[in-house]
Amino acid sequence: PDVIIEAQFDDNDAEHGQDHLQDMLTDDIKKLSLDTGEKGKAAGVTGVHRTKQDDGPKVNDPRLLPDEFLQRTAKVVYILEKKHSRAATGFIKLLADRNSELFKRCAMFSPVDHRVPRVYVPLADCPPDFVSKPEAYSQMLFICRIVDWKEDSNFASGQLCKSLGQAGEIEPESEGILMEYGVDFSDFSPEVLECLPQNLPWVISPGELAKRRDLR
Repeated sequence: PDVIIEAQFDDNDAEHGQDHLQDMLTDDIKKLSLDTGEKGKAAGVTGVHRTKQDDGPKVNDPRLLPDEFLQRTAKVVYILEKKHSRAATGFIKLLADRNSELFKRCAMFSPVDHRVPRVYVPLADCPPDFVSKPEAYSQMLFICRIVDWKEDSNFASGQLCKSLGQAGEIEPESEGILMEYGVDFSDFSPEVLECLPQNLPWVISPGELAKRRDLR
């Protein structure tokens, strides 16, 4: 059977260069060949015969398995850039376990986007009558921003930013999408408005139209 020789390339190997690593691998292969030959001779002298069932290699070390039988795994070691705004639109509801201490302090925020985890939000951020009348807010859209996610918790922790309005209406839904993607939709400042033409109504001059491509 094919034999895979695995070697570690550390700082000492780097000092000796690639030739040193190649020589080390060559020595290991020679030793393995000698060991295999000696075992074969010993088996012939003692008259031990291997059955057909024993011919296949018994691999206990997963490192000796072919690549097609292995599932590659990885570990996140560092976050270069946070792409998500940590804000999401969704609904709030009471926790299922009414007898727990967490029920008295937090509510559950369920994002509309299922790629975002569910979030514990403080009851202090919720409307004052939410605990007594949770059904009144079952179709109310809220914006929540994730602030933390502890390793021993199944859910993230966050804060309610604002209430958007009834789900299904165009204005609340649009505002929620803009906030999720971090789009600034606030009013333009006076400095920006001063850059616009002040003499209204403003039209493009014929000379400007002549050197532009009309895409209207």
